[in-house]
Amino acid sequence: MVDVRVLVVEDEAPLAEAIARGLRREGMAVDVAFDGDDGHEKASVTRYDVVLLDRDLPGMSGDDLCREIVQSGELTRVLMLTASTAVSERVEGLSLGADDYVAKPFAFPELVARVRALGRRATPAAPPVLTAGDIELDPSRRTVHRGGEPVDLTRKEFGVLEVLLSAGGAVVSSEDLLERVWDENADPFTTTVRVTVMTLRKKLGEPGVIETVVGSGYRVPGAAAGEASESGSDLDAAATGGTDVAGTGGTAEGGTAEGGVGSSSESGSLT
Repeated sequence: MVDVRVLVVEDEAPLAEAIARGLRREGMAVDVAFDGDDGHEKASVTRYDVVLLDRDLPGMSGDDLCREIVQSGELTRVLMLTASTAVSERVEGLSLGADDYVAKPFAFPELVARVRALGRRATPAAPPVLTAGDIELDPSRRTVHRGGEPVDLTRKEFGVLEVLLSAGGAVVSSEDLLERVWDENADPFTTTVRVTVMTLRKKLGEPGVIETVVGSGYRVPGAAAGEASESGSDLDAAATGGTDVAGTGGTAEGGTAEGGVGSSSESGSLT
């Protein structure tokens, strides 16, 4: 999966923003709501992998929102946050349908591990390695190789490539890429996706493998699941726009560079 799409519903703004910032550094797409009503609205229009939900919320309560999410039938997993450490509180939260429970304060690395574990349960099992020709992407190690040589990608480039390879040769629209790899802060009218695909193609080199399907989106023909080779292999570059695969060596238009695939997390505990 393209890491995890997360909704943080927490009325303590500093804590909510700190959680969101840390999860984004881990490569996740994160939206934030500061009350139950806003959380309910966002959960109704976007399919999240994981919802981090405070029980004590203004507006719709965390308990009621948890029930709504569970009854929706979606695969969304709920991780409840609370200041209470009482066993009875945890039991009550889990009985509402929550999948996990974390008491404040909590260690951030543990929260990340729990979110990732729930995210794996919220999506179909991903193959160990995604391949297309001599390109190999390992989701668990977050590495990309081409012809056995490592390719250094930013988190967003890695996410775009992972979505395209996971599609198994099907066309993926720019809108779908924006939804899965970015979060609600992304401008739907931005050229971010096009720019990221351009830089990705440049890093992957020739011959190009990412095809542009005019008016529809992008695809990687021949993408499939496979076993990892000893050194792996990387992704390729291709078409700049109009028709099928045409190599590009140009530079991206606009946008700023991101950090590499590897990322650091917030340390210590959050209260």
